Amino acid sequence: MRIIVTGGAGYIGSVTARMLAKSGNEILILDDLSKGHREAVKGLDLAVAQIGDKNKVKQVCGEFAPQACIHFAAKSLVAESVENPLAYFQANLGGSMNILEALLGVECKVFIFSSTAAVYGEPKDVPLTEDSETRPLNPYGSSKLMFEQVLEQTARATEMKFVSLRYFNAAGADLENDLGEDHHPETHLIPRVIAVALGKEPCANIYGTDYPTPDGTCVRDYIHVTDLAAAHALALERLARGGESGIYNLGNENGRSVREVVEEVKKVSGRDFPVKEAPRRPGDPAVLVASSKRAKAELGWEPKHESLEDIVRSAWEWHKRHPDGYLT
Repeated sequence: MRIIVTGGAGYIGSVTARMLAKSGNEILILDDLSKGHREAVKGLDLAVAQIGDKNKVKQVCGEFAPQACIHFAAKSLVAESVENPLAYFQANLGGSMNILEALLGVECKVFIFSSTAAVYGEPKDVPLTEDSETRPLNPYGSSKLMFEQVLEQTARATEMKFVSLRYFNAAGADLENDLGEDHHPETHLIPRVIAVALGKEPCANIYGTDYPTPDGTCVRDYIHVTDLAAAHALALERLARGGESGIYNLGNENGRSVREVVEEVKKVSGRDFPVKEAPRRPGDPAVLVASSKRAKAELGWEPKHESLEDIVRSAWEWHKRHPDGYLT
């Protein structure tokens, strides 16, 4: 199958693209390399372009004639989205609509969308299901939810079918293909704590210790990046077989606290390091945990790396090899 992977030089995109290429698919990466890394897609075809460039997107899709699209390309920093909401709607909604329009123009009928748990906002109940109320707290979550609605309406009006995958906290590394997490700036907890263990940062910060959780710190659902990639492949198979469109949560259904993550990094690395407690950050829900029952039942998805130790260990091994990211 010919598959265009937007944002395929990024963290989850590169792991997914490599997995699909190894399965015999013809892959074209479309990435502007503003956040992605050329080193992560060596050996794969790459078109350097911004999804906001409507004419370029149309040209690339016209020449490649994809049979399916996996759409990762997006702006994804929550704080930045609050400061500059227009940029987020332009990229995550406007840019995504450019992709969708170009795909319809070449009669591509399969679309897999990289969505987010941020569409739920502050949950009333956990674990969150796909039927839980969607109340985004920031423009990032709103932009993702709005494009899900665009996909739903487009699927009703055309032959396009879609799967939207709402990730919880992606983590870990694909050690087999030497692919890991390299963001600038880094906002994710596990690589930030690992940076402290490697001596690249002075201390690990814990924001908020008075949440209504067992140890007072935020609880999140961590999912290994290779398990996320596998879900994309399964979603692709579902639609290629003629399955119906759908929305799926992806998580391990097992929340772990910030303190637990810090202690796990200490254990896996064998290194002690200072930890600093700080006030809560605005907009951080106390608990975000997924129910992934629908993905397991309908996609046949079964995570292989459910333990926090497995996730942290793979991340630690990759960052030890690449203390400066893909630059090393």
